[in-house]
Amino acid sequence: MNLESKCQKILLKKALFLAGLAFLGGCSFAPKYARPTVETPAVFKENSGTNMWEIAQPDDAAVRSNWWSFFNDAQLNSLEEQVTISNQNVAAAFANFLSARALVKEAQAQLFPSLVANPSVARTRSSLGGQTGSPSHNPNTTDYSLPLDASWQLDLWGRIRNTIKASAAEAQASAADLENTRLTAQAELALDYFQLRGQDALEQLFDDTVSAYQQSYDLEKVLFKTGIASDQDVAQAETQLETAQAQDTNLGILRAQLEHAIAMLIGKPPADVSIPRAPLNANPPAIPSGIPSQLLERRPDIAAAERLVAAANAQIGVAKAAYFPTITLSASGGFESVATADLFSWPSRVWSIGAGASETIFDAGARAATVAQYHAAYDNAVAQYRQTVLTAFQQVEDNLASLRILNEEIQQQDVAVKSSGRYLALAQDRYKLGIDSYLNVITAQATLLANRQTLANLRTEQMTAAVQLIEALGGGWDAAQLTSKKPGGE
Repeated sequence: MNLESKCQKILLKKALFLAGLAFLGGCSFAPKYARPTVETPAVFKENSGTNMWEIAQPDDAAVRSNWWSFFNDAQLNSLEEQVTISNQNVAAAFANFLSARALVKEAQAQLFPSLVANPSVARTRSSLGGQTGSPSHNPNTTDYSLPLDASWQLDLWGRIRNTIKASAAEAQASAADLENTRLTAQAELALDYFQLRGQDALEQLFDDTVSAYQQSYDLEKVLFKTGIASDQDVAQAETQLETAQAQDTNLGILRAQLEHAIAMLIGKPPADVSIPRAPLNANPPAIPSGIPSQLLERRPDIAAAERLVAAANAQIGVAKAAYFPTITLSASGGFESVATADLFSWPSRVWSIGAGASETIFDAGARAATVAQYHAAYDNAVAQYRQTVLTAFQQVEDNLASLRILNEEIQQQDVAVKSSGRYLALAQDRYKLGIDSYLNVITAQATLLANRQTLANLRTEQMTAAVQLIEALGGGWDAAQLTSKKPGGE
């Protein structure tokens, strides 16, 4: 065995030894990760003792992913199915997720050697000035080179592995952001839809009211002609009719805007969307709220905040790795010749192999400042995570309270509507008997209209509160749906 072969074997063994250190003896300076603790109550305060929105059947113990089916509305189901496909905010969030996932693959590529081919052809001319060589000497030469360069940065201190962990956690946060964007769009569509149906109910109410007021106005004109009613009664009836007609017409503005908003949410121009009128007559479904601790897994925004904490934790390890030397293995091999005929011959081969290390000796505290920066970023992410959890608890409690109180208020308002209807009947009877003036009838009619309008608005508010509760509960999503497995056993 010649000397060259022995040297090659020695260098190869050293390279393999260093590579083994990279995989077997590699360190990681990121703190051991654990999900930040948050104070979690045993039950929701506004649901304690009432169980108004709990469902006993085991199959309905949690909100389903297609949560809008709870409302049993075919039109709503059809619209919701278009959100995921056509909503542009969801499409943008999906693109962000794909970008974050690509960054993970980019970080993983740093674990492997890079291989670069750099073929070249160089034509050169040497000087003949002062030369006494053979006159046949050709000063022009052509050099053909076909090198293949390889380099590999060993991850002895976990810088690359922690970069991968951070990128993977950020990709998971992006996936959760995608789900949160989708849930927000779905909930916004349901809110707009039930408000639109609420406007339909108000339009029906005012249509009926205008019809009733028209009859009263026609009657007063007849009574005036016969001398039973005064011109003042006719004027009052006409004023009441015209006011109700104006209010009825005004309701079309918000309905049109809601229809346009729904068109935008399903990714269509408003001109292409027309929703037939259908008054709201549904009651909110029973919604299983579960227990507060489940929110940590069911809310995509909480999952995204927790993954950002994990990413910040890994970045601390990346910053600490800068204290240690960077070790790089390099090798180069190929062929070089002045003639193409000899380029691939064995004597034309060239090669080199080696290793290098770089270490910062003095940086005036720059690395320490970087580590401190990432520790502060971690603390910030923890605070943001805990604030997100607290906000989630608040939103659930708010909507549980809204549903509970609205349920009571609707019952009371329903009694008020019935009472005001009886009041109107009595006022009309007394007017016909000549006991009271027509002003009492107008007052009773206005009272009935106001109470019926309030009842319609309360029912709309009840349906929107039900949608907001489902959204606050996570809309049937679960953290287990995050795509890639957490690296490093996190």
